[in-house]
Amino acid sequence: MSDLILHHYAASPFSEKIRLVLGYKKLAWRSVIVPQIMPKPDVQALTGGYRKTPFLQVGADIYCDSALICDVLEHLQPEPYLYPEPSKGLARTLAQWADSTLFSVAMAYSFSPQGAADLFAKAPPEAAKAFSEDRRAMSANMVRPRPADAACAYKSYLRRLSDMLDDTPYLMGDVPTIADFACYHPLWFTRKRTPSMSGVLQLTPAVLDWMDRMAAIGHGTMEATDAATAIAHAAASVPHTLLTDSTFQDEHGIALGSRVTIGAESFGPETTEGELVAATRTHYTLRRNDARAGTLHVHFPRIGYILKTAETTT
Repeated sequence: MSDLILHHYAASPFSEKIRLVLGYKKLAWRSVIVPQIMPKPDVQALTGGYRKTPFLQVGADIYCDSALICDVLEHLQPEPYLYPEPSKGLARTLAQWADSTLFSVAMAYSFSPQGAADLFAKAPPEAAKAFSEDRRAMSANMVRPRPADAACAYKSYLRRLSDMLDDTPYLMGDVPTIADFACYHPLWFTRKRTPSMSGVLQLTPAVLDWMDRMAAIGHGTMEATDAATAIAHAAASVPHTLLTDSTFQDEHGIALGSRVTIGAESFGPETTEGELVAATRTHYTLRRNDARAGTLHVHFPRIGYILKTAETTT
């Protein structure tokens, strides 16, 4: 069985991003389906508080945020490259825009009443209400565009992506980069999860053709497992990071070994608390202990996350 365990659910856009990257790199992986809304006791046994989807488990190492997961997969299986030279800086910058601005606009557009009806067509009415309340709590620090503004921006962004595809099959050339995977997943959600809203994509045929090429990459070799097995696997493992940078970079005046919390800047306010064991130019790592999962290292990207000294009570 693969050592890569992806904790995700089918309708999660960021999960689709990672599933496609796994397929692109022809990696085998195990699948654990997580709840879409709180409570998530098995998730938090591994992450310590972080509840966004997906996260990647490799033994007793837990990698949070799809941007960091892509870095891990690049270290594990460098080719085909997600960050090819000489354009890797541009690819990362475009991907960050897609994961934030494009994603926010696409979700605001897709979650119209018609789109929500698509998403919850086979669910009881209380499921839609619970999902809405859960996401409202996660979005407490965010400003979402209004539907009309989102529609206008979405159409503009789709035209810009179409312009990038005038002479090449992918956004930055002849092969996909991280920019393609990041730009694809919000559009995938509109097309596949809220089909009544997908007519907007018809305005840019080149984008639809590119989406077909991206979808054809597939998800690699997947084997289903469950949360109990994943937690037991963590408990039987020793943390050993797949991230290659290790030099301490202090921007906060917080020493290694300090008790700290880490949480997202905006979407998903829950924090993880633990001992700071790494703070490099790209990521943070916390050591924490869980009654079921044992000793874990939980990893976060620096960009988009807030590091603080943990409050203590006496």
